Amino acid sequence: MRPTLALQDGHLNDAQVQQYWDDGYLFPLPALPTQDALNYRKEIETIERDWLDNGLPLPLNTYKRINAHVVMPMVAQIATCPAVLDVIEGILGPDIMVFSGEFFIKEPRTKHIVSMHQDLTYWGLGAIDGLVTAWIPLSPATPASGCMDFVKASHKNAILPHEDTFDENNLLSRGQEVKVDVADEQKTAIEIHPGQMSLHHGLTIHGSGPNASDDRRIACVIRYIRPDMQQEVGEIDYAMPARGQDRHGNFIHVPQPTENFAPDALALYDEIREAQTQVMMKGASGKTEMYI
Repeated sequence: MRPTLALQDGHLNDAQVQQYWDDGYLFPLPALPTQDALNYRKEIETIERDWLDNGLPLPLNTYKRINAHVVMPMVAQIATCPAVLDVIEGILGPDIMVFSGEFFIKEPRTKHIVSMHQDLTYWGLGAIDGLVTAWIPLSPATPASGCMDFVKASHKNAILPHEDTFDENNLLSRGQEVKVDVADEQKTAIEIHPGQMSLHHGLTIHGSGPNASDDRRIACVIRYIRPDMQQEVGEIDYAMPARGQDRHGNFIHVPQPTENFAPDALALYDEIREAQTQVMMKGASGKTEMYI
């Protein structure tokens, strides 16, 4: 386990910022107090217990995996945590919006993977520098539990060709996989633990293997963007203001939810899902329960 990187008054120092831009990722960084991360794990597991058969319009897993920040206050709280935003500011600057928040969960002793891919492939935002992903573990993410693997400096490529697999064991919406060979020696295992986080660029090639451990591997994943980014494929897109100002108006603002699965939040969720389906699934040869 690597020691957590030391920040400068809660912010990235110049060397850390340069390392992010050189490598396309940075870890392990401080995020939440460890006990807060563990408490958030208890909260998502309580939601799983209480809402699994509670009459939601869509499967609970859909809400967990796509835009959870729209309907679950805990995800918006994590995404707007001042300590996390202080770190993100070193990459994006003072004006920050939340593009998406979601859970990636691998159950113990299961075969679920995330194939090697670039995040920006199907989001309609182009090959941009104005997006960064914060990967915040709520349980240990280790090589045994299927932590992420990053390919160093791969963000310096454009968006590469990807192939859709729609593999039932793949946690990605299309089972997308970059059509280049990635050797094991090119991968860096991103081991991080509750209280820590990693950052990666939207073009960094990354993926993760199965969870061979006896515990769930739970991560809350937040995608941050600068307000000057814009949707290039769809007609509209949505983002939640997190810090600073939006002087561009390229995104419809999403309010922070105040209770789990409130009717108005569920209606907004459907609106966002419909708009993003046109972008995410454009040209796809199949469908998933996430985007239909």
